[in-house]
Amino acid sequence: HIRNYIKPRYPEKKTLATFLDSCYIKPEPYGVVLIFSAWNYPVQLLLCPLVGAITAGNCAIIKPSEIASNIEKLIAELLPRYLDRECYHVITGGPEEATRMLEERFDLIFFTGSTSIGKLIYKSASKYLTPVVLELGGKSPVYMDDSINMEVAVRRLLWGKCMNSGQICIAPDYLLCTKEVKEKFINVANKVLKEFFDGDAKKSESFARIINDKNFDRLQNLLNSTNGKIVIGGDTDKETRYISPTIVTDLISSDALMKEEIFGPILPVVTIDSVEEAIEFIKRGEKPLTMYLFTNKK
Repeated sequence: HIRNYIKPRYPEKKTLATFLDSCYIKPEPYGVVLIFSAWNYPVQLLLCPLVGAITAGNCAIIKPSEIASNIEKLIAELLPRYLDRECYHVITGGPEEATRMLEERFDLIFFTGSTSIGKLIYKSASKYLTPVVLELGGKSPVYMDDSINMEVAVRRLLWGKCMNSGQICIAPDYLLCTKEVKEKFINVANKVLKEFFDGDAKKSESFARIINDKNFDRLQNLLNSTNGKIVIGGDTDKETRYISPTIVTDLISSDALMKEEIFGPILPVVTIDSVEEAIEFIKRGEKPLTMYLFTNKK
């Protein structure tokens, strides 16, 4: 579709100011694009924006996440073999190298990662009024009512929560439901998790581990700080960075688990009395990245 992307576009209607003119809009490359990729899907989240940059005719400076260190080394080794080295460079390193890169002037910055780092990127870009594309996270809520097929809904929710051990930007972050739905959900969740991982997620080859000690400790501290009730899971092993699929109930909005994006296999369940209360609960927080509804009601 490249030819279609780059061809001039002519306005369907002219204004008084352009009535006698032949006007068109011609797309042009930004120039040099700086791409920061995230560690949770370090290949996809790097190559997708890079393909877009190349398609639009840009050069690029590529910064893989140092947290996924094996992929960082692989990208640094492989990309120069297949891409023009004068147009596309891979920079490795940690926060120090990233900070130094942001001191330079780019024509566009593409960043995938946490909201806190996204704010720093945005602030740095403002120095030169550099346009930015920020793909950040958020606490993505789930609403579930009593009109659904509970087993189907639970399977879908826990599939999303357990994939990559919850280390996904659009993973379900917390569940909103009534007390009656909560009890049914917990009963089915127990059964589904045993089926998913043959009774023991720790021994399963299908259940991932937390990426590093820093993120493990963050999740462990959330579990230690919550005032909620752990009804499923809660098991951890620092040596292997294992945290079992965990469901926590009886939470209030000020609980530690509700203050930040979890980014792990922990699912808080917040009890509400109505869909209207659920809507108000969500509105009181920051706007989520996405939301999941399980209902048959229109």
